[in-house]
Amino acid sequence: MSATLQRLRLEHAGSLRRLRFFAWTFARSPSALLGLVLVLAFCILTLIGPWIVPYPEHARGAVDLANRLRPPSAAHWFGTDEMGNDILTRVVIGTRTSFWIGLTITGLAALVGVPLGVAAGYFGGRVRTVLMRVTDVFLAVPGLVLALAIVAALGPGILHGVLALAVVWWPGYVRLIEAKALTLRSEAYVEAARTMGASHTRILFRHILPNCMGPLVVKASMDMGMAILAAASLGFIGLGAKPPAPEWGAMIATGRSYMPDWWWYSAFPGLCIFLTVLGFNLFGDGLRDTLDPRSARG
Repeated sequence: MSATLQRLRLEHAGSLRRLRFFAWTFARSPSALLGLVLVLAFCILTLIGPWIVPYPEHARGAVDLANRLRPPSAAHWFGTDEMGNDILTRVVIGTRTSFWIGLTITGLAALVGVPLGVAAGYFGGRVRTVLMRVTDVFLAVPGLVLALAIVAALGPGILHGVLALAVVWWPGYVRLIEAKALTLRSEAYVEAARTMGASHTRILFRHILPNCMGPLVVKASMDMGMAILAAASLGFIGLGAKPPAPEWGAMIATGRSYMPDWWWYSAFPGLCIFLTVLGFNLFGDGLRDTLDPRSARG
């Protein structure tokens, strides 16, 4: 076993050195580490939340009028809502909903935007002109306005909100990947592969796409927080998740009717949105500075 490990270590020595360098660079930034801690904390809540909440039945909108609008206490750390539901339970369960929304929006946007961006940047010419002009049409309309129009046409709901925001998000990936692919296609190793008779498919998957992963990962990490915030905005104005679904934006929208006397109703979901967006933004900044040290600010 030790011989096998030694062989693997020698074969991947370069990758291990790069990984250690990336980890060292990332760890030098306190803000990046704070972002990583926040992201990991919410990821853990997403995975184990349903098994650690004190009142699981309250996630489905139970009725306990004897405990309605109770302030934070030992029994209800975040207080209760107008139906007597434990807000801590609903906030923790809402973490899974919000993360599912963020992952789906980011994944769908990347699934559409990355192939189009690679095609536009690599092939150029008319392909690039057509794809980028279509992208410009979507970018010309303010994102939230376009999302509101789509949700209004399809009807309110989480799925329609996710679809609308994915439609808004994909042009950003096209722009990013197109610019990167446009630069990479003139690199010496790409020209060498083309001279040796490599197919377009091989060049795209072996040389172009792997070198686009750094900017793609950074953008996706930052977009997670912004997608969660945008979905919460739709929920806040009544076009996203509907009560009793434990979604942060919908909880804030319902709780605003009870401000300021019952402040905890909206304060704790709002705090979770703030920390989530902050965590993903700091984490994304750290990844950007690690993968591209020349972009580091400072």
